[in-house]
Amino acid sequence: MWLFAAFIAIPMIEIALFIQVGGWIGLWPTLGIVILTAILGTMLVKAQGRQALMNLQRSFSVLNDPTEPLAHGAMVLIAGVLLLTPGFFTDAMGFALLIPTVRTAVYQYLRARITVARFQMGPQHPFQDRGRDPFGARPQGPHRPDVIDGEFHEVDPDKRPTHRPSGWTRH
Repeated sequence: MWLFAAFIAIPMIEIALFIQVGGWIGLWPTLGIVILTAILGTMLVKAQGRQALMNLQRSFSVLNDPTEPLAHGAMVLIAGVLLLTPGFFTDAMGFALLIPTVRTAVYQYLRARITVARFQMGPQHPFQDRGRDPFGARPQGPHRPDVIDGEFHEVDPDKRPTHRPSGWTRH
């Protein structure tokens, strides 16, 4: 229901602000402000998006919890969408999301209301999440660097090869 209310309220707020600001400063300055905020917002989102991506890569490289850098990156992306949307209200919300302290406050607010059921990092068996591999076998513990996974097929002992041995196999 709140999403429906937002789809109704935000355009109405934008229209009212366009009428008010256009009445105060005129049509062309109003359109100039809208275009200027889109250009300025694009430059700021590009810079902060690059920073958010570097923070995310850093958290992955040191095996830290990537939740906060991911959330900051998502908020920068949302800020970019809001800044490219024509309007004063959406621009204000977009510029607010570009402020790191505002993003941190939003992240803390959301984190208090969201429960993470499971979080795991580090080397894992590739089929660990499903519990079984495609052939039904259970993983036999953590991945070890001295173990090589492979497949085999039993060869019927009555069959004889039709070619000379290559030296790499025993026949």
